[in-house]
Amino acid sequence: MSRPGPVSRRSTKSEYIETDTGNKISRRAHIEGKQNIMLGGKSVVMAGVCLRGDLHRKSEKPAEGEKEGPTTAISVGRASVIATNCTIRPPMRLSRGQMTFYPMRIGDNVFIGPGTHVSSLSISSHVHIGANCVLSPFCVIKESCKILPHTVVPPHMVIPAGSVVAGRPAQIVGEVGEGWGQGGGAEGEEWVEGGDLRPLVRSIK
Repeated sequence: MSRPGPVSRRSTKSEYIETDTGNKISRRAHIEGKQNIMLGGKSVVMAGVCLRGDLHRKSEKPAEGEKEGPTTAISVGRASVIATNCTIRPPMRLSRGQMTFYPMRIGDNVFIGPGTHVSSLSISSHVHIGANCVLSPFCVIKESCKILPHTVVPPHMVIPAGSVVAGRPAQIVGEVGEGWGQGGGAEGEEWVEGGDLRPLVRSIK
């Protein structure tokens, strides 16, 4: 009998690579500049996601004998989920004739829906972003916001905490209300929008 070839061995591989800190990264995600991306732990990067950690501000040349320190282009907090086919790229602007990139920070328990393009300066914790949204360069999303599907957030817009946002361009159409995002996190509980996303992370294999 012949031995099973490499095909059968490959088929046992799971969709996700799990890191020491519990992050789950799809083998079909496109990650550039891994050394410039920080994942806080228990976060998920799904198939088709493009993370552009290679787009970062070039630091000043280190003094003689000093090593150049790492640069963080994209920072993602704990228990955040970046769904399929999203593009995450740090915001940039032309400064003195050169393209300058600015670091992007995404908080804890942030859900970014499929097909969304993000160039925000920052997204605070407990934010739910629907599918096929565009978050333009330098916009800021504060805590506990809900961005409805197909929303286009203009450059430099600041969305206040607790807002519900929709439209192209985005407008505040309401508030999430008291109790939004409560629950989730415990073993056996289902995840809820704006809540603790650990149950969702655990369910992804």
